[in-house]
Amino acid sequence: MKNQKMYEADDKMISLIRDNYDLLQSLGSFGISLGFGDKTVRETCEDNEVDTYTFLAVVNYTINGYGDFEGDDQLSVPTLLHYLEASHAYFLDFQLPYIRRELQESLDEHDSLARLIIRFYDEYAHEIRRHMKYEQKTLFPYVQSLINGQVINDYNVDTFSKHHGATDKKLRELKMLIIKYLPQDGMHNNQLTATLHDIYENEVWLRQHAMVEDCIFVPAIRRLELLAKQSDVTRNISDMVFKNGMNGDEALSDREKDVIVSLVQGMSNKEIADHLCISVNTVITHRRNIARKLQIHSPAGLTIYAIVNNLVDISSVKL
Repeated sequence: MKNQKMYEADDKMISLIRDNYDLLQSLGSFGISLGFGDKTVRETCEDNEVDTYTFLAVVNYTINGYGDFEGDDQLSVPTLLHYLEASHAYFLDFQLPYIRRELQESLDEHDSLARLIIRFYDEYAHEIRRHMKYEQKTLFPYVQSLINGQVINDYNVDTFSKHHGATDKKLRELKMLIIKYLPQDGMHNNQLTATLHDIYENEVWLRQHAMVEDCIFVPAIRRLELLAKQSDVTRNISDMVFKNGMNGDEALSDREKDVIVSLVQGMSNKEIADHLCISVNTVITHRRNIARKLQIHSPAGLTIYAIVNNLVDISSVKL
């Protein structure tokens, strides 16, 4: 059953933990340590340099399972990236080895079925590790490059596809094997039951982790990609406009500027020739030289150039 309460920045952090003890691991992934006393969520986040809005978005989503983050410009991608990287480290370096040790202690290593259970777990852990290592090697560096304002044209977040179904299937098989194989002696039975409980908790944690990736992280990256592409277009236009600028050896002549102004005003080659009292062939030659010097071949590009370089007033241009 979902909590239904939406926590806010002025709520006490201790209230979140009291109501939802499974948030303890999330605190660590955000880099928030215990010992925050009676401080609010906002105060605790600010003390630990964590974006409060993003922290609450993840917490409320994992608790209640709903929220729409498409186009949400308040999410902090660096905070999300740090959270996911730390979550991976916790799961790969601690949780997976910990459960394996529990299984080894709970089972008789000389029993063939016990060895089969361990093998199933190792296959499951391998799938999880492979998926997370892919994210660490490919997705996370890509996101960091976006944060740094760099555009990588041969990759985008939609290339990032998850395969949680395969690992879920292995986990279901593992749980069924353990349930059917519970030892008859009390000690091993208790140990294996505790391990099985940890595996179920592990399954819940992974499901929430995938939800945060799919429903919060991916939309935030899509928005960052859009912003990066817009910035890249702006840079390209700027480079296009100012490349081989007016002060270089390839500076435009006064007549070439006149041709640009006429083109921006919508004149044809014949109209430009009549307006400037030159031949149509001369107009064509001027246009060829303009394109070579500026590396601008479209009317829209020449319009931008003319406006930026004050050859025409933007109010006189039909946009």
